Amino acid sequence: MSTDNFLVFTGIAPHPPIMVPEVGGEAIVDVRQSIDAMADFTERVIASGAQTIVLISPNAPLEVDSFVAYNGPTVYGDFSKFRAPDCHFSAGVDDELLTTITHEARKASFHITRIGEQTLDHGTAVPLYFLIENGWQGSVVALGYSFLSNDDHRRFGACIKRAIDLIGKPVAFVASGDLSHRLKPEAPAGYNPDAHVFDQAVVDAIRSCAPDRIVEIDHQLRRLAGECGYRSILVAIGATEGMDQDCEVISYEAPFGVGYMVAQLTKVSSPSPEEDHALPALAREAVETFVTSRTIVTPPAQLSGILAERAPCFVSLKTREGELRGCIGTIEPVKDNLAAELIANAISAATHDPRFPPVSEDELADLRYSVDVLLPAEPTTIAQLDPRVYGVIVEDESGEHRGLLLPDIAGVDDPQQQVEIAARKAGIAPNELLNIWRFKVERYKE
Repeated sequence: MSTDNFLVFTGIAPHPPIMVPEVGGEAIVDVRQSIDAMADFTERVIASGAQTIVLISPNAPLEVDSFVAYNGPTVYGDFSKFRAPDCHFSAGVDDELLTTITHEARKASFHITRIGEQTLDHGTAVPLYFLIENGWQGSVVALGYSFLSNDDHRRFGACIKRAIDLIGKPVAFVASGDLSHRLKPEAPAGYNPDAHVFDQAVVDAIRSCAPDRIVEIDHQLRRLAGECGYRSILVAIGATEGMDQDCEVISYEAPFGVGYMVAQLTKVSSPSPEEDHALPALAREAVETFVTSRTIVTPPAQLSGILAERAPCFVSLKTREGELRGCIGTIEPVKDNLAAELIANAISAATHDPRFPPVSEDELADLRYSVDVLLPAEPTTIAQLDPRVYGVIVEDESGEHRGLLLPDIAGVDDPQQQVEIAARKAGIAPNELLNIWRFKVERYKE
């Protein structure tokens, strides 16, 4: 897989035990929409290729200043206390991912308390029940949140995302929680005539593909709604940082005066195998044609997929032994499509990289090609960089000098080092004040 973005699905799922048929019995007719939506939800998770599910629940044991995680190695869903003693399941804990999340959280000054309890709370068990019941198989990381600030929960989600990127395998993130508990007079937490405003705000934000609006919902509105899913959603929003949004409310209903929503925040489509090969193949064709005949190849007549989009890219040439032979790219797209952008940058990498002489015809058979397609950059600080995950763009205060360094470069392991190299490439003097952006890439290589 050529993408470095491994969080492939992020969704929100309700957790009322009554949804579980063995628990709800005849009452499940009132939540049939949510049950069907969870089947759809699971199909999306399976289609994403997620090997591990990370769940965060409002019903896990709470710590004041620490997030929590079920330690495993196996966790159990058991609905005995909901009058369904024969309804149970188990799943293995992905200890590698949990350890990496713990490490990334520690770097952001968060602590994760591993709890010895192996029986899952119902906020975790209900979504996991439907995932397993509908055919998903894999391991889990089951988390609970804390009494820390809302912003801390969002930043914790970003820690989870960084850990998933480092592990390098497809993972789905599921935020468990219900919305308002006060939508009808018979609701379990009592009735508030304004409680529906909270649910409407959350649903509208996702339908508009603007989940950041959820972050701005007034605290008093959340309090009067009696919700129990807000902080789970904040963690999910943090976990989608830097990703393309693909939002959808799969279902919403409130049959018992409680808002149940099944929703998708983002899903990343992996590049097709054809694209994996097509981009470096086009770079090779462009260089070999230009070096042998001084002719610039024409982009394919029928462009599709990523080659038809406008995007900046960098083309790297290396020898068979892995030594860099040229690398040139664009920070912003300047051509009508990526195919044309790639062709121009490939030729420039072979002929105009000031660090190397132009590529000769005798070298062509020994070269290997890779193409990095840049995803949108965002302002950042050195503390938020990870050279293995993010590339960096630096600019001096005047905006006259700008430098870039791609992610995951051998020997570049420290954010300060990464920024210094990018600044040096741009001709920016040491100790100058810098504006800094970070970005991810989709990497295609031979």
